[in-house]
Amino acid sequence: MKRFAGKVALVTGATTGIGQATAVRLASEGAVVAVNRKPGLDATETLAMVKAAGGEAFDIEADMRNPAAVKAMVQEAARRGGRLDYVVSNAAINPFMPWDATDIEDFNELFEVNVRGSWVVCTEGARQMIAEKHGGAIVMISSISAHVGSPTQVAYCGTKGAITMLGKALGSVLGNHGIRVNVVEPGAVRTNMSAPMFEMPDVVKYYEDRIALHRVAEPSELAATVAFLLSDDASYVTSASLLVDAGFIVNAEL
Repeated sequence: MKRFAGKVALVTGATTGIGQATAVRLASEGAVVAVNRKPGLDATETLAMVKAAGGEAFDIEADMRNPAAVKAMVQEAARRGGRLDYVVSNAAINPFMPWDATDIEDFNELFEVNVRGSWVVCTEGARQMIAEKHGGAIVMISSISAHVGSPTQVAYCGTKGAITMLGKALGSVLGNHGIRVNVVEPGAVRTNMSAPMFEMPDVVKYYEDRIALHRVAEPSELAATVAFLLSDDASYVTSASLLVDAGFIVNAEL
């Protein structure tokens, strides 16, 4: 029996990377998946991958910078799916820039997309689940950047630290409604967003040397973690933050 049969999931930022892999994984296990795409992006590839995996999905356009659009997306996902059981807040931006080249517009956009966008989709998703009176589960995608700094990601690190704590705090209050909230903190993952980094041999060597398993993650490995946290296999897990970095953080360079 598929773990998510009869359930509906909304995954933001699902046209590529972790979001895409998560949409495919959940659909392959029986969920109907609402695939969020940013205006101007195409969800055709994700929808085709879901179909090839034997699943069902539909796409919904919404920009995380627009709270009204995000709220409407949640409502549409529930309407088209017939219910809403899971939210995966994955959409994010990560412009690489040093702190002294980060102007206020850059800073504001990072927090609007990464933090406020996550807040709106998760809280609106929770309201929908509460209205439907069946509980549910939420996973917020943070990063190892919630714990370690980077000279070209200072403001980004701030957004991921915020996401980790928002997830923990939401979990502490939404448990009253049977809704679990957990946070996944990926390390180095091969995605479109990170592709420029992994085109540089010295960067690849740095990560492979420091990561305990000596390799970068594939998006499917993060999707598997998200699926676990949404599933009944994690029925007693909430307000947790799970590092999925293959030992990057603990393997400090001395």
